[in-house]
Amino acid sequence: QVQLVESGGGLVQPGGSLRLSCTASGMDFSIYNMGWYRQAPGKQRELVARITSGGNTNYADSGKGRVTISRDNAKNTVYLQMNSLKPEDTAVYYCKAYYSRTYWGQGTQVTVSS
Repeated sequence: QVQLVESGGGLVQPGGSLRLSCTASGMDFSIYNMGWYRQAPGKQRELVARITSGGNTNYADSGKGRVTISRDNAKNTVYLQMNSLKPEDTAVYYCKAYYSRTYWGQGTQVTVSS
């Protein structure tokens, strides 16, 4: 079956960086559009960034200039590089794959705190 497994979350100080990874299995990764979303406590899940199967990218305003999404089809993996992290970036970050069907990962916690 399809699985999306996120990794790379953790505790980081304000101004720090993290790179999240999401590795897919059980699907033809190269044809799927991929996205990173986040959900903070008490808030709705929101888009952070997405990348199409063709490599086109789109970013939410909250992350522009600080966040980069990329993919490696040979590794079935999508990445989210986050720089200049702020306390308000604290959330569970989820990976999403969408094409004919939609799949979600289980999430990885990112905490930005001193």
